[in-house]
Amino acid sequence: MRKVIAAINMTLDGYCDHTAITPDEEIHEHYSTLLKASGTALYGRITYELMKYWQPMVKNPTGNKSMDEFATAIDEIPKIVFSHTLKNTGWETARLANRDIREEVSALKEQPGKDILVGSPGLIVTMTNLGLIDEYQLCIHPVIVGSGLPLFKNINERITFKLIRTKTFVSGAVIHYYSCIK
Repeated sequence: MRKVIAAINMTLDGYCDHTAITPDEEIHEHYSTLLKASGTALYGRITYELMKYWQPMVKNPTGNKSMDEFATAIDEIPKIVFSHTLKNTGWETARLANRDIREEVSALKEQPGKDILVGSPGLIVTMTNLGLIDEYQLCIHPVIVGSGLPLFKNINERITFKLIRTKTFVSGAVIHYYSCIK
C-alpha cells in the first residue's frame, strides 16, 4: 500500500506562508529529491495555482541549478487538484480530482507505485481529520510572522505523533518527520 506524506514548509510560529520563508539551494534540492521519489502530488486549488509559478522555468530555465531542477521535478510528477472552481488544470501532468477526498486518496493508496505527497494546508487538515495521512514532514523555518494561515487550525480531535527523525539545513530550517500513533 502506498504511503501518504504531508510535506509542507511553515514558520516557527506554525503558519503556512510561502512569502515568509526563503528557500535556498539546499531546500530546493531536498524537495526536488522528494518529488522525484514520489508518484503523485495532491493539491488544493490555491497551492496548485502557486505551484504553477514553476511551469515556465521548464522551457526557460533560470540558470539556478536547484530552482531549475525543482521546476522540472514539479512539472514531471503527476498532480491531482481538488477544486470546486477550476474547470481545467492548464498543466499536462495535472488532472482534477473526480471523487471526494476520501474516495480519491483511498483509491490511490491501493494502487501500486510510489508514495503520495500532499502539500496544501487545507488538504492536510482535511486528510488529517479523515485519518488518511501516514507521515508528516514539517519543514520549520527559523522565522516568526505573527499571523497568517495556521496549519492545524481546524483539527477536530487530539492526535499524538511519534517523531521518526529530523533533518537540519544550513539555513536553520529543520524538517520534523512524524508518524501518527493510532
